[in-house]
Amino acid sequence: MAQVVDKIVNSTVGDAKKRQMDSFTIEQNNKTPLTSYFGAKIAETDIALRAGARGPTVLEDFHNREKISHFDHERIPERAVHARGAGAFGEFKLHTSLSDLTTAKILSDTSKTTPAYVRFSTVNGSRGSADSVRDPRGFAVRLYTDEGNWDIVGNNIPVFFVQDAIKFVDLVHAVKPEPHNEIPQAQTAHDNAWDFMGLHPQTTHMQQWIMSDRAIPRSFRHMQGFGVHTFRLLDKEGKSTFVKYHWTPHLGTHSLVWDEALKLAGQDPDFHRRDLWDAIEAGAYPKWELGVQIVKEEDEHKFDFDLLDSTKLIPEDLVPVQNIGTLTLNRNPIDYFAEVEQVAFCTQHIVPGMDFSSDPLLAGRNFSYQDTQISRLGVNFGDLPVNRPVCPFMTNQRDGQHTMFSKTNRQAYHPNRHDILPTTEPSKGGFHSYPEVVSGIKERVHGPKFNEFVSQAQLFYNSMSEPEKKNIVSAYQFELSKCYETEVQQTALNRINLIDHGLAVAVAESLKDVTVPDAVPNHGKKSEFLSQITGKNQTFTAEGRKVGIYLLPGYSYAQVEPIKLALTAASMMVKFVGPGTGKVEASNGMTQITEFTFENSRSTHFDALIFIGGDSDDYKKKLKNGRLIHAARESYMHLKAIAATGNAVDWLTDLALPGDLPADAKSKTEITEANGVLLAPSVGTGAEFSEKFISSVAKHRVWDREVDHIAA
Repeated sequence: MAQVVDKIVNSTVGDAKKRQMDSFTIEQNNKTPLTSYFGAKIAETDIALRAGARGPTVLEDFHNREKISHFDHERIPERAVHARGAGAFGEFKLHTSLSDLTTAKILSDTSKTTPAYVRFSTVNGSRGSADSVRDPRGFAVRLYTDEGNWDIVGNNIPVFFVQDAIKFVDLVHAVKPEPHNEIPQAQTAHDNAWDFMGLHPQTTHMQQWIMSDRAIPRSFRHMQGFGVHTFRLLDKEGKSTFVKYHWTPHLGTHSLVWDEALKLAGQDPDFHRRDLWDAIEAGAYPKWELGVQIVKEEDEHKFDFDLLDSTKLIPEDLVPVQNIGTLTLNRNPIDYFAEVEQVAFCTQHIVPGMDFSSDPLLAGRNFSYQDTQISRLGVNFGDLPVNRPVCPFMTNQRDGQHTMFSKTNRQAYHPNRHDILPTTEPSKGGFHSYPEVVSGIKERVHGPKFNEFVSQAQLFYNSMSEPEKKNIVSAYQFELSKCYETEVQQTALNRINLIDHGLAVAVAESLKDVTVPDAVPNHGKKSEFLSQITGKNQTFTAEGRKVGIYLLPGYSYAQVEPIKLALTAASMMVKFVGPGTGKVEASNGMTQITEFTFENSRSTHFDALIFIGGDSDDYKKKLKNGRLIHAARESYMHLKAIAATGNAVDWLTDLALPGDLPADAKSKTEITEANGVLLAPSVGTGAEFSEKFISSVAKHRVWDREVDHIAA
């Protein structure tokens, strides 16, 4: 009985934000007549009031004025960074208490289900830029706790470009489009960006991350998140413990390949936001584990780096990540502008039982985020529905643009004679700042460990697998080839050489006017946790993957149905692709609904592809389609799992990928596997085929496939 009660309570509490948002949601349908902003029903909204049929428009037409004037002011300033984003609601459930380290209920009470909201974003591009660009991704989480909003405003990369917020302005000015021509959009592939990163040593470590595949994630669902900074947890005695926050996706951390990312930017600029939306609508709710790295106060200085330095991470080899709770996204926004564009995160939003460290980048963000939200949304941005806490909130702040509450308090100050809005003692839940001991001379200087910039950059590069290192080389070559000043290329190469001489030599092969400096020592150390391919604790699963099944009229229904059932049972998303949308008839008269067409989609929209055969020689002729051939070659080049059934095997081996697959596979009765391609002239019950295909998809890519000769 107690479990039933807990479930009901958790459901109610976890739904608190939705119930709050519902009270601000206006239902509009064919039963709700059009009115003016102030309630007058409107009879005509297509023609403005005129003095005669061909006469001038008259000023008294209040509906015309209201309609146009509101439109003129619909836009608000977009974010200077993180302008392009997508968001979703969900819930957080703590499963491992940290009550010995903090009084924060969100981290100590495992009985509660807490409403949550996450906004993902690119950093550099404008609101209208593409999703798949090479860029860090924002990963901002809000937990609507019963002690106030807790915002973990982080990225999908655990470190940052600069150590001090005073340099953030320079960074953004450098990486944004060049001011004389506003080019390029959402890229660091230009002279100003690499001029700054080549000359500024603090960027050395972050360069490795953004040149790696981490900067082109497969989706938001396949992306880690990090709080970046070191924070504090405070127990009931006021004792402090340092903590770093990690979000680890249940689906694993996986990326696009660069050619795929480039093409998606044009084919579907909304690729990531569409993927998130579709997954939630399909009930494939994305999940992440909240993990913490805990460092005792007395151990702060035992590392060869400073915990307060946001350009450094704590290697998991030294301090393991402990998973303590699960975040699930299960509800899409109703109104993008109201619930995504107007959401306002602030790093300063923490709850009792937590505090900040003296990280100088965090200190600046604590000021800047509040400041920029006021600029975008006004001083009362906290009153907007998506920003409101679900717990009671009472302040002495008054007035300002867009004040939304009438307050009965006539003494908006403290203290006052009626003791209105009394303060709360820390022992009873009031916020308490950690009494950190500080001393020293007031000066512009960092701690001594801040001045080492190369060691962790080397650690990252050394930890990569060979395919990942190859991709880093290609990324540097692409970026620096877009820099047209040799001085900038040389400065960047000098910094790359500090990380690894072999890397610098490889990058320089495509830069003919630069000189590779003499080799410098690389410490040779590796981490077991940094590679997305060989990293420890990485997850490989077919769950949530999108499979494009290509078919034509006359396809073999017997080949399709068992495969579809098996893939769906494995929680994969099956998408059918045909010559047109709608019904495609099989040879036995059965039909399948296609959602995508050969023209409106490309192989880049899917994680894996299956080409279905037919029951006649005429079907083989239909397969001689340029779009189909391109889909096969492109997905092969992108190292994806591919399969063909029935007489589509002949087409794949002889026409689409001649020379890459065994020609005799079509004459065999058993399933052939070659270069990550599954060839099944006879599917049978589909069990063996589906099992092998699901296993192949779970590996994410066929990393040992040779594709340098493929053009697609």
